[in-house]
Amino acid sequence: MKPADARPLVHLELHTGDLPGARSFCEQLCGWRPERIQTPFGSYLALGIGDGITGGIVQCPTRRSVWLPYIEVPEIGAATDAARGLGARVLLEEREGPAGWRSVVATQAAGEIAFWQRKR
Repeated sequence: MKPADARPLVHLELHTGDLPGARSFCEQLCGWRPERIQTPFGSYLALGIGDGITGGIVQCPTRRSVWLPYIEVPEIGAATDAARGLGARVLLEEREGPAGWRSVVATQAAGEIAFWQRKR
């Protein structure tokens, strides 16, 4: 892949079974200031983690906490299909949200990756 084809990392999302513990750890160790925001789909704990990258923490039933990187793509369907063609399992088919579309894929070798296409 040529560098011009590299897709940017735009969001990191922590999935955890212990939201208060994760919030406290990220705030105290990393200095990331969590902010509770309301979306049409419920509340979300947003993190200011750095220039050009957003973040968040989601409480969900998970055996262990895991970071999910969001990669920006020009076309969500094509990215999801390409991952499927490379042997990835699609954990979340393309889904529209208020600011764009996302999907989540996983492989044994590369773990889970979310694709993100902004609404224009």
